[in-house]
Amino acid sequence: MIEPDTIKLLRECDAGVKMGVSSIDDVLKYTKSEGLKNYLTECKREHEVLDREIQEQLDRYHDDGKNPNPIAKSMSWMKTNMKLGMDMSDGTIADLMTDGCNMGVKSLNRYLNQYEAAEERTKDIAKRLIHLEEKLATDIRGYL
Repeated sequence: MIEPDTIKLLRECDAGVKMGVSSIDDVLKYTKSEGLKNYLTECKREHEVLDREIQEQLDRYHDDGKNPNPIAKSMSWMKTNMKLGMDMSDGTIADLMTDGCNMGVKSLNRYLNQYEAAEERTKDIAKRLIHLEEKLATDIRGYL
């Protein structure tokens, strides 16, 4: 059943990309270091490129995609604002983003395994998104 798995995996990638962009937007304005700001900005740009590709694929299947879970999004927003309220440093931002990246990698790998019948093109999108998340977490370690 390639098509249902493909659509389901695309939806999860769609939600993941949107969550990633939203999380970066939430912290970008508080970033002090030009280096950290560059890492976040570049990662956001790459997420947006993937988002366009995901949207093209979803359109191919006449599917609207998926928004991030509202509860997860709210919890992330609250955690971000609470932590930054106590310590508005690049270290806090790097910590928050690393946690988010790790959750994204874990979820996307789970969906990649769950929807194993998905088209290879869609699996490639998921793998590239996983790589983006892993790369950001690695790149910003120096700010922790």
